[in-house]
Amino acid sequence: MKLKELESCLQQVDTFEEPKILLEQYPTSPHIAACMLYTIHNTFDDIKGKLIADLGCGCGVLSIGAAMLDAGLCVGFDIDEDALDIFKRNVEEFEISNTDLVQCDMCSLEADAYSDKFDTVIMNPPFGTKHNQGIDMTFLKTALTMAKGAVYSLHKSSTRGHIQKKANDWGLKMEVVAELRYDLPASYKFHKKKSVDIHVDFLRFSK
Repeated sequence: MKLKELESCLQQVDTFEEPKILLEQYPTSPHIAACMLYTIHNTFDDIKGKLIADLGCGCGVLSIGAAMLDAGLCVGFDIDEDALDIFKRNVEEFEISNTDLVQCDMCSLEADAYSDKFDTVIMNPPFGTKHNQGIDMTFLKTALTMAKGAVYSLHKSSTRGHIQKKANDWGLKMEVVAELRYDLPASYKFHKKKSVDIHVDFLRFSK
């Protein structure tokens, strides 16, 4: 499947109807999702036939894209029932069978609940605004326990130095696969601008 074709399929994925600010619910754009998945698939061969976890999966755009690229099984994890209902609806509309869902809080998951269970973990975690400071690192830590192979994640470019230091402390190899512009649409009442560009790093962690 070509990149453009993948992106055009992902444009059909329904996103949050009423996003929840405390959960930092922002949809991963079809463009960013397609670029991430296409690279994971073609450059690193970490999707086809693999068991994949999608943490903070929301409405499922990364899981659905991975399923289209022939993942063995993609399991989406999210705390929010409403988001998972939209995920289920998306999966039915696309007639995809190789996805599954788990409703849970990634921040209070038992440390060994899924340890080393997944070949690959992909995620666009909450970036950690004033309500949720450090939540991006909590997600990353959990992802690293779950993955036998690589973890792929999006983080604000401004936090790169901090994350690199953590990766060194944890004995991980961190690669900046791409620098992307996350076009954040106005999703909440307090957003004054129509959209804001945030610079994000697409990172790959391996043990």
